[in-house]
Order: sequence, then C-alpha cells, then structure tokens
Amino acid sequence: ACDLMNQGILALVSSIGCTSAGSLQSLADAMHIPHLFIQRSTAGTPRSGCGLTRSNRNDDYTLSVRPPVYLNDVILRVVTEYAWQKFIIFYDNDYDIRGIQEFLDKVSQQGMDVALQKVENNINKMITGLFASMRIEELNRYRDTLRRAILIMNPSTAKSFLTEVVETNLVAFDCHWIIINEEINDVDVQELVRRSIGRLTIIRQTFPVPQNISQRCFRGNHRISSSLCDPKDPFSQSMEISNLYIYDTVLLLANAFHKKLEDRKWHSMASLTCIRKNSKPWQGGRSMLETIKKGGVNGLTGELEFAENGGNPNVHFEILGTNYGEDLGRGIRKLGCWNPVTGLNGSLTDRKLENNMRGVVLRVVTVLEEPFVMVSENVLGKPKKYQGFSIDVLEALATYLGFKYEIYVAPDHKYGSPQDDGSWNGLIGELVFKRADIGISALTITPDRENVVDFTTRYMDYSVGVLLRKAEKTMDMFACLAPFDLSLWACIAGTVLLVGLLVYLLNWLNPPRLQMGSMTSTTLYNSMWFVYGSFVQQGGEVPYTTLATRLMMGAWWLFALIVISSYTANLAAFLTITRIENSIQSLQDLSRQTDIPYGTVLDSAVYEHVRVKGLNPFERDSMYSQMWRMINRSNGSENNVLESTAGIQKVKYGNYAFVWDAAVLEYVAINDAECSFYTVGNTVADRGYGIALQHGSPYRDVFSQRILELQQNGDMDVLKHKWWPKNGQCDLYSSVDTKQKGGALDIKSFAGVFCILAAGIVLSCFIAMLETWWNKRKGSRVPSKEDDKEIDLEHLHRRVNSLCTDDDSPHKQFSTSSIDLTPLDIDTLPTRQALEQISDFRNTHITTTTFIPEQIQTLSRTLSAKAASGFSFGSVPEHRTGPFRHRAPNGGFFRSPIKTMSSIPYQPTPTLGLNIGSDPDRGTSI
Repeated sequence: ACDLMNQGILALVSSIGCTSAGSLQSLADAMHIPHLFIQRSTAGTPRSGCGLTRSNRNDDYTLSVRPPVYLNDVILRVVTEYAWQKFIIFYDNDYDIRGIQEFLDKVSQQGMDVALQKVENNINKMITGLFASMRIEELNRYRDTLRRAILIMNPSTAKSFLTEVVETNLVAFDCHWIIINEEINDVDVQELVRRSIGRLTIIRQTFPVPQNISQRCFRGNHRISSSLCDPKDPFSQSMEISNLYIYDTVLLLANAFHKKLEDRKWHSMASLTCIRKNSKPWQGGRSMLETIKKGGVNGLTGELEFAENGGNPNVHFEILGTNYGEDLGRGIRKLGCWNPVTGLNGSLTDRKLENNMRGVVLRVVTVLEEPFVMVSENVLGKPKKYQGFSIDVLEALATYLGFKYEIYVAPDHKYGSPQDDGSWNGLIGELVFKRADIGISALTITPDRENVVDFTTRYMDYSVGVLLRKAEKTMDMFACLAPFDLSLWACIAGTVLLVGLLVYLLNWLNPPRLQMGSMTSTTLYNSMWFVYGSFVQQGGEVPYTTLATRLMMGAWWLFALIVISSYTANLAAFLTITRIENSIQSLQDLSRQTDIPYGTVLDSAVYEHVRVKGLNPFERDSMYSQMWRMINRSNGSENNVLESTAGIQKVKYGNYAFVWDAAVLEYVAINDAECSFYTVGNTVADRGYGIALQHGSPYRDVFSQRILELQQNGDMDVLKHKWWPKNGQCDLYSSVDTKQKGGALDIKSFAGVFCILAAGIVLSCFIAMLETWWNKRKGSRVPSKEDDKEIDLEHLHRRVNSLCTDDDSPHKQFSTSSIDLTPLDIDTLPTRQALEQISDFRNTHITTTTFIPEQIQTLSRTLSAKAASGFSFGSVPEHRTGPFRHRAPNGGFFRSPIKTMSSIPYQPTPTLGLNIGSDPDRGTSI
C-alpha cells in the first residue's frame, strides 16, 4: 500500500481478511486516501465481523463494500421460526467462532440448549473417534443432538461432512439441518441436497437479477461481459462473491472519477511517502471520499451504495429448503428471503408434519403379540398383512397424517433388553441402530427404554396380570351327601342304630299288647326298620303303645323332621350354587402360595419390573420379593419362558400361572374356545403402551397429539371394544367354568343317588340268592321244631299234594315235626260235579302266612284240580265254612289275611264210613 501511494493513487481497493484490514484502515485514515474494503474469507468459509474501529467520522476514510455480517440476525430469525430448543453448531477450522458470539448470547437468554463442535479437516477420523470413545448411551444422546444442527463451513467441507454422517448412520431422514454460507452457488446447493437425507435448509446471499434478459448485461452506459451477467453461465457460477464486489467497486470508482472530471474538481494524484513522520496527508482525499460515497452503481451485486456510516446496507439472503424424506436428490424450493429492512419474507414455520406427511414411507418394526399385532394374511410371494389393536392405531395415524408404512417383525422376536456391551437387541435395537423408524406392538413405556428411544403418549393403560386355568367343575358322584359333613353322616347313622336299639329294649322291658291276628312283632330287626322308615319319612308297622316308647319316638320324629328339612334346603343350595372357588384372586394371593409355580417371559419388561422391585430393599410391599424368588428359580430358567405363547400353553396344559400384560391375557381368556382361563391382576395402571420412535424423531409430537385426539373423541374406545368386547363368550374373572345354564342339573349331580340305588338293588339280589340257596339247603332235611319253627311252604305243598292223591288210602298222616296246624273246620261241601270248576289253590281262599314280611307276597300256592279231588270224604249233606288258621313259630296265632270264610268243596269217600258231616266240631289235623 505504501509503494502504491508513492507511485500516486486516487483510492485504495482491498480484498483481504480482517487482520490486514485493520492495518490498511490506519494507513488510509492517516494518509486521507479513500479505502474501499472488500472482506474476503478463506476458502469460502463464512465471514465473521471484522470489528473495524470507527473513530471520528471525519477521520474515517475506509468504506466497507460488502454489507455487514448478518449471520447472527438471520440464524436467530430462522431458528426462532422453526421453534428449535436444542441443536448443535458445527464449524470448520477456518471459521472464527467469535463471529456468532452475539447469536450465542441471545439464544442463551432465551433458554435454548446449544452445543458447539469444530469439524476437523480429517472428517472420517473424527467420526471414527466418536464411535470409539462413546458408549452406547452417549452415542444415542449424540444422535439426538444431531437431529437439529447448523453447519457454518465452506461448501466443500459441508459436502464431505454430510456424506460421512449419513453413511455412518449418525442421522436419519427425520433430521433437520441448516447450512448457512454466503458463498454457496447453485451447483453447491444441488450437491448438498443430493448427499443429505431428512430436511435441509440452506441460507445464502443472493443478488437481484433483472427480469428483462436483454437488460441483464447493461448497467447504465456500461456493458458487462455475458460470461458474468448470465446466471447460468458456468464461469459466473464459479465466481466468488468477493470477486463480484471487486468488479462493482471498480465500476463505482470509474463512475466517481468520471463525475470528478465532469465537475472540473479533479485533484492531482497523491504522491506520498508513508515512512516519513512528517509526511502530510493527501489534500484531495476528503473530496474524493465524498464523491465516492455519494455515487452509486448497479452492478453484478445489485445496488452498490454507502450509508452515512460507510457501510453497504444492501444485502439479501435467500432461504432454500427441502421436505422430509430419505430419497437422495430431492428437489429444493425457495422458502423465503431476508433483508435488514423488512426482515423475513415468507413462512418457515416447522409445521411438525401435521397432515403433510404424504409421500413419506415409514419402516415399522413389530413383535407378534395377540391382540396387538397378528398376521392376518400370509400369501407366498406377497408381503404379510397384519391386524390387531396396535395396527388399528397405526392405521388411524396413517389415515390422518397421510404417510405409508412397511411392517417387518424383529429378527429375534423380542421387545429388546440391554446387552452386556451396552447395545440393545429386539425391537428397541432396531430403532437404536436406525434400521426402523417406528416400533409398535404391546410395547410398554419404561425408563430404560426411554433413555435410548422416544415414546408417544400412552394409547392404552398397562398393568401386570396373571393367567390361570379355571378349576374344573367336576361334580362328585356322591354330591347328594355333600350338604352334610362326613362326621355328621356318621352321627346320624349311629343315632339310627342307637334309637332302634333303645326302642327294642323299651318294648322288651314292657311288651306291648298286640291285637289278635296282628302281623307284626317287636323284634330288634323290626325296631331298626321302623326307626329308619320314620327317619326317611316312610312310616312303620310296629305298634308302640307304651308311654316311654311313644315319648322316644316323638323326640325321634322331631329330630328326623329337622334333619331332613335342613338336608333338603342345603342340597338345593348346593346343587344350584357353585361353591368351587380358586384361592388365587390377586397378585398378593399368588405371591403367598407355592403350590402353583409361576413365571413370565425371560428378560422382558415384566421380568425386569419384578426384578427391580423385588431386589429393592426400600420396597414396602413384600409381594415383589416373594414373586422374584419364585420367578428367579434356577436363574430364571425353571419357571420362565422365552415367548408369551409358550407361557399360555403351559398354563393350559399344566399346573402353572403366567405373569404377563393384563391386556394380552384378557384377550386370550376371552377368545379361548374352551373358556378354560381366568385372569387376576392390579386395578391401578402404573404404565402404558406407547409407540416407540427413534431418539429425537420429529413424529413424536404429532403422533402424540393425534393419539390424544383419538382418545378425546372416543375412537380409541371403539378400537378397544373391537378386540376386548364387554360381552364376551367367556367370564374373565370367574375361577370356575360358568358356561352351563343355571338351574339345569345334569346326571353328574345325581350320580351318587343312582349309585346308592344300584348298590341297594345289587345287595338285595345277592341276599335273595343267598336266601334261596339257604331255603333249598333247609328243604333237603327235615327240620326240627327247635331248629326252625317257621312254616316251610314248599314242604307244606308237597304234603298237601300227597294228601290229595286218588289212592284208596283213607288218611295220610304227616310228621308233626315238620307241620303243626290247628284243627281245620270242614264245612259241608258241594257235589263232585262242582269240583271241575276249582282249578287252583288261590281261588279256594286257602292261604298261609308267616311272620317274615318278605314272604307275604309269595305264600299262595296253586293246587291242581287233580289234587283238589283228593279231599274226598264221602257224601256230606251239608256245607259249612270256617276260618283256616295255623300256629306261629312263637306259639301265638296269626289270622289269615283273608278275613272272609272260605268254602272248601270236596268229594266224600264212601268207603271210609266216617260220619263227619253231622259233627261240626270234628277237626282234621294236617
């Protein structure tokens, strides 16, 4: 600069950095040489404010051709418009971070969370170092920070940085980055868009271009080269903005010098020596400076003019942007513009996607879990179709927001848990490693999961439940005995025996007076039978005439009435009301018992929930510690399963209780074909089901807002009732099978009664066979009176037949040891011709009875006509009738049940010569 002054100059034009600009400013001010300063940044890096000190206005000879650095104002306006609260600023080595100090101060005052990071020249080495030095939690937080970023760097560095972060999966299509640089041309814009994913906003300085193409290369009377004025020319595209300002500065000086010549106020050029102390400044410097400041030019950068403070106020920033998406090479459009006078012209509001997600395809990872996610159609060669409650919620969001989605199942079919190296597996792992955008299933919101992924608001409450098998309603075949306890039945049986014995003893001590011809007796057998018959309300036949016996029987009948009434009432209640109840009705009941083992899915959220609470020494409720001891047997391998379906099958076919999500268990219990399950659980929901997204996803807020709307207008309840109907075919909370109609009793309820009847029939048949055998055995020998005083009817029949033969024997004498009958009054019989009308023993009214009640029905014996003719006693002129009686074994007399007098026809035998017809008292001993 001093060398040029020595040669003689009118003005000094410089295109340098801020460091040299200060020295030139001091020199120009001292020598009064107009200094037009054009700030140049290194290698296209955004400018920082030089901070040139302005002394007295009259002594300031430096004019800033380029407008002031408005990056602070533009960035603050854009970030405020996007409503960012947390972001990171990347800058390269050549940028002076002090240039945005004003911006950092303002955002700090507004409470924004801003991070700064310098981008090294070796970007690949820098990214590799991040992965090597950060743990998985730190890396996830870093990914969250990268969702919102501002890049202040030259275009070439920005391109390389975008390529590295995209290829290393540090960012996803839900990120939003802002690149700000005045030196970005159209070629750089297209390349940056091609290399980025997500949403990209580019802020650059722009210059107005005349709409009339013929006037683009003319600036007043000056014609500009077509390679400079054509914006599509490759040469003009590659020119730096500093060079454009140099061109316009030279044009401005040319016009100022021309004006000086026209005004005839030209001053000689300054020929000064800078190194001398007594050097005098140029006398024409002030006049030349005023001429330059008052002049102006319309050049390549638009209107170039200076304000009173010596700066160029004319600057325009263009804001370009893309939409969200993961397709490379997306189109870019102009979002708005900004200038110091009018500010922002256009809307940059980040609409949080709202209804404008059309064209966005989300990759959804899931885990099959009824009824949240199920395969509805699986056709070979076609994508699987899914259904379920969570799928319905996702479909409602997609319909409202307009996006599309692709579903795939997590490779390991797990929800996800942290591994030893800090990584995650399962569904959560797919989101952590950016392989999926959304995770949806029966996924609960837990603190550990929220550390690595984002969750929407809960769309359904969650609680822990237990699935158990209903107690089988197996009716005891002796249910008729159930109303009374076994001890009570034993007491009743003993009472029957005791009262029967007492009745017999009372009658033995004071025998009752029996009527003549009575069929009953006061034996022990009859006493027992009478007491039993009165107990079952069937009456009795033994007459009890003594006062003591009647008092005894009165008390016994009252006792029997109370017992039978109580039994009847209790039996009706027992057969109509199910009394079988399972002892497990809550989680507390489950934890207190050890008969039924229980468990959950290994390494699941339920497993972790029980483990944390069970091992917490400050947990007041001991329920979880007891549950953890059972679940953690053999390090969790004994009672736990790998999948929920395995736990459900284990409950159905074994002695097991499955602890799992209450909603899932309720669906299983409702839709079980056999209604063999019931559920118990907590009534208070401490967590909820949510949709998982990548950490920092822009969809979280809009999804949450839409879910709240679905809950508010009742659509969410409609979806719930679709999968959990209120009036299901099965009862969720009854521990026994209740599908049978009430009031209808089946054969099982009375199987015991039929068994008792069958036992009685079999026993009676057996006794009858035994009696038959015994009677036949007795009939083979002549019993003595002392052995058996009962009448042998078969023996009697044979004796009567032998008596009534047609031989000439006048009289057949029977053994008195076998038969002992009273005298039989024989009346006058009819003629022999009437004998043919009599054919059997029964019609003659001749019957005999014994004291054995069972034999009363079989005492009649048939007597043939030939046998009847054996009663031939000759001609008897008169016919007389009389009762037919016999002696009982106990010496008493029993009257024949036939109370009428019996007429016995017979034919007399003349040869006997007996005159018995005239003697009514004549008796015959048979």
